Amino acid sequence: MKQTRHLIFAVFAMCVAVTASNVLVQYPFHWFGLEHLLTYGAFTYPFAFLINDLTNRRYGPHAARRIVYAGFIAGLLVSWILASPRLAIASGTAFLFAQLLDILVFNPLRRKTWWIAPLAAAITGSALDTVWFFAVAFSSHFSFIDKLTGYSDSSIPTMTNLMGLEVPVWLSLSCGDFGVKLFMGLFMLLPYGAILAIFMPDIYHGKIHENGDSAV
Repeated sequence: MKQTRHLIFAVFAMCVAVTASNVLVQYPFHWFGLEHLLTYGAFTYPFAFLINDLTNRRYGPHAARRIVYAGFIAGLLVSWILASPRLAIASGTAFLFAQLLDILVFNPLRRKTWWIAPLAAAITGSALDTVWFFAVAFSSHFSFIDKLTGYSDSSIPTMTNLMGLEVPVWLSLSCGDFGVKLFMGLFMLLPYGAILAIFMPDIYHGKIHENGDSAV
């Protein structure tokens, strides 16, 4: 019963994190001249990795996958309502693939020092999520999704200067987005470590190793 309550809370938290990210990723960060490099969604999305990793650490990858599937369904529905089908497909599939990759990377490292698994998983998952989302959502190569669903082309074909190179605006946005996710991934180690220290001190101090299947 206690585990069920915890998982219900994790599902709720994941749905909130995904919903917020799917809404905020549509808004550029209009500060310090970063509107072509960053969206607000980059600040909220890393919480999904925190929820995933804590669930994985405590209850194993099977439970973590259940949380991911719930977040995927919630994010897809919200995006489909608030945005175009193309953005919904881009955000939903990026979330699903990235979070499952997070679990895949986390499991072999779960017996290392407490911070290694969540950091490595967040970096690899964020990289996949960022590249996949921005390519599907804004690259002209995926404009066929808009055509198939009856929407006008939402691709961003314009170019911008990035470190002396002319690159598509969507690519510059993805670079800024990934940079913030890396920073947030490091920052998320603070609440992750604090929660482990308080609620799972033996795991935090490396005295025991939790059980959990290793398959994804």
